[in-house]
Amino acid sequence: MQQFHQDFRESVKRIYRAFVLVFSALVLVSCFLIYGMIDPGFSAFRQADPLEDYAVVDEDENWDKIENGIHLRTGLKDGVGLMETVNNCTNCHSAKLVTQNRMDAARWAATIDWMQQTQNLWDLGGNEEIIINYLVTNYPVKKKGRRVAIDNIEWYDLEN
Repeated sequence: MQQFHQDFRESVKRIYRAFVLVFSALVLVSCFLIYGMIDPGFSAFRQADPLEDYAVVDEDENWDKIENGIHLRTGLKDGVGLMETVNNCTNCHSAKLVTQNRMDAARWAATIDWMQQTQNLWDLGGNEEIIINYLVTNYPVKKKGRRVAIDNIEWYDLEN
C-alpha cells in the first residue's frame, strides 16, 4: 500500500509539473499574441537605425525655397516680411496656426502682446510691425456673412 501511495504522489507531481509547463506556455503565447496586436512590427525587438530619427537632408536643398508664390517649408505666401514671420513665428508653433487666425492689425498686436506676457515670446523690436503688416496683407480678415433669412414659410400646427 505504501508503494501505491508513493507511486500515486509521483504521478500527481508529474501531472502537476506538466500542467504548470502547459499553463506557462499558454501564458507566454498569449502575451506574445497580445503584444503582436499592439505592435505588429515588433519594434521593441528590432535594432534601431541610428539615423532613423533624423531627417536626411540633401546639403544642396534650399529650405527657404519659394515655388508658385508659396514658401515650401511653411506653406506661407511669399511677400514682404515673409522671412521675419517665419523666423519669429514658426519657432514656437506651426504656420497653420498663424494662417487660420486671420486678424486685423490691432488684434495681431494684442495677440503678440499676449504671447509676450504669457508664452515667453521675445521682444520682436522692429520686426513686430513688419510681421503684422505681412499677416494683415497676406491673411486678411475674411468677412463672414450670414445666409439669407428664410421668409415666406407656411407654418402648421403639429398634432399629438
